[in-house]
Amino acid sequence: IRDLGTTLSHLQVLWMACCGLSDLDGISSCGSLKELYIAYNNISDLSQLTWLEHLEVLDLEGNNIEDINQMQYLGLCCKLSHLSVEGNLICLKPTAESTEEPDYNYRAEVKNLIPHLKYLGEIPASQT
Repeated sequence: IRDLGTTLSHLQVLWMACCGLSDLDGISSCGSLKELYIAYNNISDLSQLTWLEHLEVLDLEGNNIEDINQMQYLGLCCKLSHLSVEGNLICLKPTAESTEEPDYNYRAEVKNLIPHLKYLGEIPASQT
């Protein structure tokens, strides 16, 4: 990823779905990104995304996000308005060690951690 950002410094949209990615090391070199589509990979750590200050759209569907606290990193992406996380363990329970709780609502948890989010999936984030 670092090579892409170094070579294409003005890159605004990046599709890397189904690429077998397990980490996002070097994504900070893609500082102009507005849209990032990385669905169906093996990503679990979102800390590298905090450097993407222009990021507006992020597709993380079908990854390996097991801890709802990873969403805190996305809360630092102040322009993020559209997020997809369906198909991740956090949609079922807050952490991998947690037992499934009937009252757990991942939409409410994500909205709490990313208050400026407008859409979660295709649905307005305000609808929890």
